[in-house]
Amino acid sequence: MESDAYKIVFEKHGVFLHTSAKRQNDQDSMIPGVIRLIEKTSDVLLQWIPIEEDGDMTQIHYTKKFVQESPGTAACRAEEDMFDPGYEPDWAVISTVGTKVRPQEDLTAVKPGNREKWAFSLSLSELKSVRKSKPGLSWSYLIFITKEGVSLQALHFHQGGTKALLKALRKYVILAVSPKDSRLFLVYPHDSHALSHSFDELQMFDDDGSSDLVSRFFQDPYSATFGGFSKVTSFFRGALRHQDAHHQRPLSEMAIGLEDEPGFEVISCVELGERPVIQRQAPVSEQEWESYINSEGQVMNVDGLKKRIFSGGLCPGLRKDAWKYLLGYYPWDSTAEDRKSLVRRKTDEYFRMKLQWKSVSDDQEKRNSLLRGYRSLIERDVSRTDRNNKFYEGNDNPGLCLLNDALMTYCMFNFDLGYVQGMSDLLSPILYVMQNEVDAFWCFTGFMEMVHHNFEESQESMKRQLSQLNLLLRVLDSALCDFLDSKESGNLSCCFRWLLIWFKREFSFQDILLLWEVLWTGLPCPNFHLLVACGILDSEREALMNSDYGFNEILKHINELTMKMSVEDILCRAEALNQQLAHCQELPFNIKELLGMVDVKSPAPSTDTASPPQPLSPSQVHELDLTDSVSPSQPDSSIEILPTEDTTTSQSLSP
Repeated sequence: MESDAYKIVFEKHGVFLHTSAKRQNDQDSMIPGVIRLIEKTSDVLLQWIPIEEDGDMTQIHYTKKFVQESPGTAACRAEEDMFDPGYEPDWAVISTVGTKVRPQEDLTAVKPGNREKWAFSLSLSELKSVRKSKPGLSWSYLIFITKEGVSLQALHFHQGGTKALLKALRKYVILAVSPKDSRLFLVYPHDSHALSHSFDELQMFDDDGSSDLVSRFFQDPYSATFGGFSKVTSFFRGALRHQDAHHQRPLSEMAIGLEDEPGFEVISCVELGERPVIQRQAPVSEQEWESYINSEGQVMNVDGLKKRIFSGGLCPGLRKDAWKYLLGYYPWDSTAEDRKSLVRRKTDEYFRMKLQWKSVSDDQEKRNSLLRGYRSLIERDVSRTDRNNKFYEGNDNPGLCLLNDALMTYCMFNFDLGYVQGMSDLLSPILYVMQNEVDAFWCFTGFMEMVHHNFEESQESMKRQLSQLNLLLRVLDSALCDFLDSKESGNLSCCFRWLLIWFKREFSFQDILLLWEVLWTGLPCPNFHLLVACGILDSEREALMNSDYGFNEILKHINELTMKMSVEDILCRAEALNQQLAHCQELPFNIKELLGMVDVKSPAPSTDTASPPQPLSPSQVHELDLTDSVSPSQPDSSIEILPTEDTTTSQSLSP
């Protein structure tokens, strides 16, 4: 009988099976193999088979494209690099996998051999769940679990590719994050009765709309993150809307029966009071700063000083000292003698860490792909960071060396995070102000304590912040939200870069110094940076809504705001928006919570080491990040958001 026709729709080499976790570094315990998705006429198979290392092993390479700095030059350059730093920064690079073309052979049957006892070929209809490894510096792995409860041996992706595989799987099944375990993805067919029934129980749509909602909900996992199952957001509004607009169900009806759902809150129209007029004050002068310092060098009336910094910023001559307090390098209650002792101790600590990577020989580095990869990324980013600033211009500028060394040392300080593109943007202004490598480094670590979640592989914090921004904008300007929804821009992905590196690319260098010191005060509320983003959108409201812009044009318009905005105007708008919300009597609870307007119960005591307050809290909404981002060709902008690829256009992942 003739077998079903088949087609390889996904293939990835460099996928190792570790036969013994205790002997992880033992080559005999690591079996190299290839994982494939094979589409047959009647089924789709997930297959892993071992390959001989001395055989015709397909060479995997990564092509990473980076945007050039200078306008008028080639749009991008490509580098082939065997290094995968352990994360997949989709917002920064495009990674494509190339393979040798092999003659067609029957791959659906596993061939007998010495290592073939570990091979498997599993129908996706028999797959129950997929477990993903924790983000970290080790190899990413996936564990596949069958409906019979059998856990297959973990597959370690030494050359990356877990996201690509999960994205390919998503074409055939639904991957839903388990509510009990954020790393466990439950597998459902696209016509899943189980998920449809779950939606039915929430009474969020008419009885005949469940299967359509489930399908549309998981077509866009990025938007699906914004709201999950607990919030009605713009995506749900769109998903719940019937194809015939005349039969659209009112939002009030959709909320029926949800009052008892824990954490559920419908964002309805809120009557905001008149927006106040805000006037910025003069910067804190050196004389005024001295009035807050007592005879022992301690800062008095810290709250009052922070309020002054928030309302007016600092004069340039104060920043070198004041930023050390704002970024946690200097304790506010420290004396002059305390700070002298602290600087000596921190200087010794810094150079000990710097020596760790400086003392690595070339021969050692050949066997340390992680360090080699970080060095390459840092050198590449440093070479194009703020080169128009006199402090960094020129090829032999000492500022570039300091920037490079501080970022390399941060990799030693934070092994788990290492270096991710965009960090150089955060360090550059700090180094410019401090004019000192050690002081800049410790201030940078304080800044990273606030925003390090932005750079984690899962990007959960970024998704959460975009979701929070959507909630704020829904209350502040529902008409603008509806307009963006109608243009497929309701997920506010155009604001991604703003939040990622705290508007570093949006304002002039001097304006960023002011904006950051204002944000570092933590006033007037938590997450004020989200209100700054709302202020920018508010300033562009008329330009957006009075145009015929589509999705692409909106992104282009937002990107072209760079260096064209007044930071003083945006800060006034953001503060005015905060006061509007603070004076609103019927503000939804989740907005109050987001802006610190309600008392939050203290969490139960934990055995973990306490960490300092962080304006950017980690995401509590987990979802699979399977989207690709592309960087357009604009000067000095390697972090850019473009329209996602058309989901109707299928692109083969096979060789």
